[in-house]
Amino acid sequence: MSRGLLRMPNTRLYSKSLESKPEISTPPSNPGLRVFVRRNRLSKPQNAHKACEVPDIEEFAYNKENGSVMSRNSKSKPDTLAVKTEAASLIGLRGESPANWEKVLEGIRKMRASEDAPVDSMGCEKAGSSLPPKERRFAVLVSSLLSSQTKDNVTHGAIQRLLQNDLLTAEAIDRADEATIKDLIYPVGFYARKAGNMKKIAKICLIKYDGDIPSSLKELLLLPGIGPKMAYLVMNVGWDNVQGICVDTHVHRICNRLGWVSKQGGKQKTSSPEETREVLQLWLPKEEWVPINPLLVGFGQTICTPLRPRCEMCSINDLCPSAFKESASPSSKSKKCGRR
Repeated sequence: MSRGLLRMPNTRLYSKSLESKPEISTPPSNPGLRVFVRRNRLSKPQNAHKACEVPDIEEFAYNKENGSVMSRNSKSKPDTLAVKTEAASLIGLRGESPANWEKVLEGIRKMRASEDAPVDSMGCEKAGSSLPPKERRFAVLVSSLLSSQTKDNVTHGAIQRLLQNDLLTAEAIDRADEATIKDLIYPVGFYARKAGNMKKIAKICLIKYDGDIPSSLKELLLLPGIGPKMAYLVMNVGWDNVQGICVDTHVHRICNRLGWVSKQGGKQKTSSPEETREVLQLWLPKEEWVPINPLLVGFGQTICTPLRPRCEMCSINDLCPSAFKESASPSSKSKKCGRR
């Protein structure tokens, strides 16, 4: 009996040592098993961390209108591809054009031909139209910067005052006092911040581009206060290099109202102008990429306005899924006015 009691503990100790050996050392017959398991366990949190970084980079593009600078750590090519793929899967268009889009576009053209809009004479693309190419490009860049959250007539007035004071070149702005620039561009939205960005842009253009502006989309987006909408406009107008559609709040709003960028079979809308641009470019023919901006901007300024759109005056209201859905009644109009 005493022998048996002594053997049982020995047996248990022996079995434990056999079970613990694979955890402590790697068996030579199968050296890769433990290594691969351990590496996979370590790699999961790293991959999860990287996946969380992509939306943060994209958010910079959506928030550029507030004058912030795009992150220098962003990787533009992978992010652009990711956004395009996500937009295609989210919206469900995958290159399919909306029904009757050509008829709708032609109807908008006819309405725009019968009524002028502020964008026709005071849009960013009109800035410095009488200047030499190099100066004109800089004027278009400055006008685009000032246009954020500002009406066309206010932006146009600021550009005219800068021009009259010979302050529409990189050299002149670099020499000028920031307070003087503030006075001349007031009352554009965020005029103080934009004056500071104008000084920074002028310095960069002098040092890196001999007073000219960057000739690539990537370099334009690195300038302080310049977002995707402005960069595409400058490339289209300044360099005659069409790389994308210039989508502002008017184009974003109208495309969603028309159902051009809505999820198929549903009412889900694109959440930002940049997402609208990605989806619109999936199906809109490239020859329409430049004219679509002034066409829809003017339409949004005159008929398809942000508040209380004039659907009764729109000749394509029978083709618009949003027609008469956002018009406010007289009672609701008075309530809104009372809140201000």
